[in-house]
Amino acid sequence: MIKRMDIKEFREKGYLQEVNRRFFHPLGLALEVEIKEDGTEKLGGIWDYREDPEGIFYGKDIISNPAFKEKAKYIEEQLNKKKISRLERLGFFIQPAGIEK
Repeated sequence: MIKRMDIKEFREKGYLQEVNRRFFHPLGLALEVEIKEDGTEKLGGIWDYREDPEGIFYGKDIISNPAFKEKAKYIEEQLNKKKISRLERLGFFIQPAGIEK
């Protein structure tokens, strides 16, 4: 059985922010979460600004927000926790794709 994280938790804990900042934004993409009028949340679409040379980025007002920084710190801590056990058990942190030179 597959366990699933609630989308609201995904957004509130900073996973959405960081997957966008670290992966999607440099490519000119953004993963979207839709918040319905009744408060339910679901994954929306993928914003596509690949034609923009600089991609997408958060504005200074967002990036300087203490809540933004706390979310980034939380995700960094989660990554560091996983890094040790993945290196020990698997020999890698990020799984190689087999395209390394």
